[in-house]
Amino acid sequence: MRLPRPLIAGLFALCVPALAACATTPAHGSGPDAASAAAPALVPPPPAWLDALERMYPEAIRVGGLEQRTFAPEHWWQVATPLLSVEAGFQVEQIGVSAEGRPLRHVQWGNGDTRVLLWSQMHGDESTATMALADLFHFLGAHPEHPLVERLREQTTLHFFPLVNPDGAARFQRRNAQGVDINRDARALATPEAQALKALRDRLEPGFGFNLHDQRPGYRAGDSDRGVAIALLAPPFDEARGINPVRSRAMHVAATMRIALEPHIAGHMGRWDDTFNPRAFGDLMTTWGTSTVLVESGGIEGDPEKQAVRRLNFIALAAGLDAIATGSYAAAPHALYTDLPENGAVYPDLLIRGATITHPVLPPLRADVLVNFQHPLAGRSGRITDIGDLADTGARQTIDATGLYIVPIMDGDTGNGDTGVQTGAPARFHLARDPEGRDITWTLDRDLP
Repeated sequence: MRLPRPLIAGLFALCVPALAACATTPAHGSGPDAASAAAPALVPPPPAWLDALERMYPEAIRVGGLEQRTFAPEHWWQVATPLLSVEAGFQVEQIGVSAEGRPLRHVQWGNGDTRVLLWSQMHGDESTATMALADLFHFLGAHPEHPLVERLREQTTLHFFPLVNPDGAARFQRRNAQGVDINRDARALATPEAQALKALRDRLEPGFGFNLHDQRPGYRAGDSDRGVAIALLAPPFDEARGINPVRSRAMHVAATMRIALEPHIAGHMGRWDDTFNPRAFGDLMTTWGTSTVLVESGGIEGDPEKQAVRRLNFIALAAGLDAIATGSYAAAPHALYTDLPENGAVYPDLLIRGATITHPVLPPLRADVLVNFQHPLAGRSGRITDIGDLADTGARQTIDATGLYIVPIMDGDTGNGDTGVQTGAPARFHLARDPEGRDITWTLDRDLP
């Protein structure tokens, strides 16, 4: 009998209780030793007002209609546009069109002297911060008398370029419709999306910027086995990776964001590699004089649609923007940023150990199988990335399938597939007690592209 497909929260943890041979284990790093290794550096407590803001978030700030991380750009604007009223202090202008003709919009709010530019989803499949920006719009517009809103209104003018890559977002792919990585087009400015972002920066000359991205949840914190929920970077301005006043300010702001996040994800923050890239927008923004903080949203196991990380984005942005508005960022030591471990190894998503792979024409093969997913936290759209002796390979999740058989799925059938389990093929197979796949214990076959 074929078991129902597991829900995401239990996708990797699924194991038929009666089958003692099948043991699903988390990635390394659990237990007392890991807890002591994860002990954070001494970090001051977050500002007192942040706790009350966090309590407001679920009911009074979080915007409905964005419960899934895959959404059309048109849908996001349908959700966000009602929040952007003139009465709430917002101005919206079109600043260009994408390669496929979708509108590129700039949103402005606030009356202060300090200009801040926030841009998101220049990689179309990196949507976490775009959801958080909708929450920020709601907070700014719906709570005009909140002390933080008053501070931001009086001291800053916030400029947003959400959905820099709407064509990529429509396909939920990294690159734009022309196949270009927009975040590597800051020097050539070949794409209309990059041209719009550069023109907006040159017109505004913002003092501060937030470059909002997602990274794979497989990234580890330094040389540990702990996953990175959020990574920060104050990008360099040249190949020497020196610290001038522009970059120094960004380091201070990143430190304030760490302070805000520490109670939630201590030990699960990282620092992105600061090798200078002359094609990247974050690096060149610093070169052009904008103190920029890169925010990379990783993942939290059991948060398939990254709603928990969305909330963390809102918290971090609220803290960073407040520090800019008040000037308090200058008191946050660089060490709170530089002491963060660099992003380390990228663990693959799923490792199945010790099974015997069946094939319609080839001999059985006892081997480990490695799978990566397009949607890692949801375990969807997987492909087989390696087969063989993978005993030394770490993974986010591991299934001990010793004594079981991997039986490939053929469309419309539950028997052996035409091509079998092969590197590069879609990850569609059963774990079974028998090579024919009659006694199935677990199935991987979810939402293939």
